[in-house]
Amino acid sequence: MNSGKKKWSAALLATAVLAVTAACGSGSDGGSADGKVVLRFSYWGSDARQKMTEEAIKKFEEKNPTIDVEGEFSDFASYYESLSTKVAASDAPDVITLEIRALREYATRGTLADLSSKVNTADVDAKVLATGAIDGKQYAIPTGVNAFSLIVNPALVESSGQKLPDDTSWTWDDYVKLAAGVTSGSGGKVTGTQLSWNPAYLEIFAAQKGEPFYQGNQLGVSPQTITEWWGIMQNLIKDKGAPEAAKSSEIGATSVDQSLLGTNSGAMGMWWSNQLGAVVKASGQNLELLRMPKLAGAATGGMFMQPAMFYSASSKTEHAAEAAKFIDFMINDPEAGAIVLSDRGLPASSKVLAAVRDKLPEADQKTLAFLDEAKGELKDPPAAPPKGASAMEEMLTRYSEEVMFGRMEPADAAQKFIAEANAAIAG
Repeated sequence: MNSGKKKWSAALLATAVLAVTAACGSGSDGGSADGKVVLRFSYWGSDARQKMTEEAIKKFEEKNPTIDVEGEFSDFASYYESLSTKVAASDAPDVITLEIRALREYATRGTLADLSSKVNTADVDAKVLATGAIDGKQYAIPTGVNAFSLIVNPALVESSGQKLPDDTSWTWDDYVKLAAGVTSGSGGKVTGTQLSWNPAYLEIFAAQKGEPFYQGNQLGVSPQTITEWWGIMQNLIKDKGAPEAAKSSEIGATSVDQSLLGTNSGAMGMWWSNQLGAVVKASGQNLELLRMPKLAGAATGGMFMQPAMFYSASSKTEHAAEAAKFIDFMINDPEAGAIVLSDRGLPASSKVLAAVRDKLPEADQKTLAFLDEAKGELKDPPAAPPKGASAMEEMLTRYSEEVMFGRMEPADAAQKFIAEANAAIAG
């Protein structure tokens, strides 16, 4: 799950995909004037991602002179709106980039092709690969892996008179205390941490209480657990370890560049591990990855590895073989890996990772070392969530803000959130 996880319209996605049911595909004959096959490839991201992706496309075209690849690029905020519109108009790209939370939405309505035996996945971890499979069909191939983690600026922690935690044993109370200590120790010049309402954070916290995030087509998280999760945030605001509600709401919707960590106005924040490089670039500082804090006595830390994103193919593409060849190249070719590096997560192919690991930037080397160290503690990658899960982040953010602003009591908000979430994912 890449980028800052900005909100996007699940309702629009569902409406567009429902409108098309199984009718998707390229709107043209997929050929060019010179007789070459033309593949359309949709993806989102930053300008830096677009630049490296275009470079990888150029390398593929050199190796496959009868195929042209046209990138259809957008920022994350508009990506799914654009994609769902194209699908609804029977104009789906040949190769489609998706997140895990959108996978079931598209796969179960006939939008995606079964890539089983079409792409070489021999070097992809079986548990990671399984996240792209639904009902026995491999609808998506993982690009790379990451984990939702805590990122810290050691210099800001220490200049505030605080010490970095032992992340193998620290608790949520320790986290609140450290954040408050950074704010007070810096005289308010640096805020301890930034609130996060990412569902991955709640999933980790729930796992520490022995609860799954999803249980079939409903939430497995109890109202009590959600109430306690909000309690951590309320304590952070109360002790000034995080900004007050209005400021937290404002910065919660910003990009990595505008985050507290990215602007060196905060010492900690929760991000996907493959975003470390982007936060380092924005801040210009030496940053480190930490394990998430744990509940005292918890049997598991709750952290998990999951694909940063997937490559999939339209079920109606007129060039299925060429689409599979392009996906295979992006997943398995070391030259593609040397261009993309860890931008789409640490490479899913073990051979590609081995080939590029010495070429990874320092921040990505840290990410690799962190995940290697924590690997034995991580839960298995989650299965694709139910249809409607794409609405979860917007919904969770909305109720979280109601609680932080004091407009709803936590216990009442938890009940209402669960009811609305269950309605969204029931079908």
